[in-house]
Amino acid sequence: MTPAVFEPATPLAPPAGRTTNDLIRQQNLASVLSLLHSRGALSRAQLGATTGLNRSTVTGLIMELTELGLVREAPGGERTGKVGRPTLDLEPEDHVAALSVRAEPHAVTVALVGLGGVVHARLRHDTASAPSPRRFVQIVASSVEAMRADIDRHYRVVGAGLAVPGLVNANGSVLVSPTLGWRRDPVSARLSDELGMPVTAGNDASIGALAESRFGVGVGVSNLLYLGGAMHSIGGGLIIDGTLLRGTSGYAGELGHTVVDPRGRACVCGRRGCLEAEVSLDILEPLLGRRKLDEDELDVELGVARNPRVMTEVTRQVEMLSLALTNFVNAFAPETVVLSGYLGALLSVSRERLADAVRVHPLGAEGRTIRLERAHLRSRLMLVGPAELAFADLLSNPAGFRG
Repeated sequence: MTPAVFEPATPLAPPAGRTTNDLIRQQNLASVLSLLHSRGALSRAQLGATTGLNRSTVTGLIMELTELGLVREAPGGERTGKVGRPTLDLEPEDHVAALSVRAEPHAVTVALVGLGGVVHARLRHDTASAPSPRRFVQIVASSVEAMRADIDRHYRVVGAGLAVPGLVNANGSVLVSPTLGWRRDPVSARLSDELGMPVTAGNDASIGALAESRFGVGVGVSNLLYLGGAMHSIGGGLIIDGTLLRGTSGYAGELGHTVVDPRGRACVCGRRGCLEAEVSLDILEPLLGRRKLDEDELDVELGVARNPRVMTEVTRQVEMLSLALTNFVNAFAPETVVLSGYLGALLSVSRERLADAVRVHPLGAEGRTIRLERAHLRSRLMLVGPAELAFADLLSNPAGFRG
């Protein structure tokens, strides 16, 4: 399978003042750094085999990335079996870092994440209700200030990435986030002004798809469908032919608002029977007699549930999810379907039924096999995911980094 990539398409001709060799060098630097970022420590031989570059070219690229402070030799390299020095692996310099910010209806989380997806620090601020955009920015700034001394002493921060449950346009403005109550707010610009660094915002589900493709179950998958179930919403992310699908103004992937029952429950979007209204932890938690369950706790609760009302509701929600998955698979023809959060917990107790939903055979697709997987990153998903937005420019043009 072709490895998934997320860089913009290569221009047909180099921009003014740059040669074709400049562009090739930039692309090669980006390829090597991106591989080390997503796969961890690799030898020069592995880098050459994966990129198709010869040994001398790889050596030159590594020297440049090392001088830029983006790559280092991994401690304790493996010996080749011959007398002499061991073969040294290379790894990304994780002291080059990004801030990862997540907005939720009842919490704001800020993490410091290094190249390679290393989570250095994490602060969570619980809120009684969804914060306004202005209050949200204040909470983030306060959390970053609490990390300031450590950041200034040890890290080079390239920027911040922000995950929002809602529609976020290409400029980082939130068109609407029903669960947060935000509408037409330039939240990334607000946050950038407050923090004094570039901030890139995106939909949380699209960010989840990106993170799983780089560090999780979707590594090497060119066509992936991601569905994430949070406390109050369901979002989708799509990777088509190796590229994160953004759609007009960045609004692609709102799969949670696919109608699965026209006479069903009222949805925050104003319609009835949307997937996120019908498949919801909010409905199930009162039946379980517990509130604010995290993913691991939910696995345990559903695994031992014997209450007939709980089991009936789980069955109903799984049927609704199955209907949606069948339609999504027919529409997008993914190689892999990834479920995370609450939907991952449903998969753990209803794998056979949900597997049937993706085992569809549209015309011309006889024998097609689709993997149905639970997200591997689990609790790390929304820590490392938003940081990928902040790392995007660095990964596409390492030589332009002046941290």
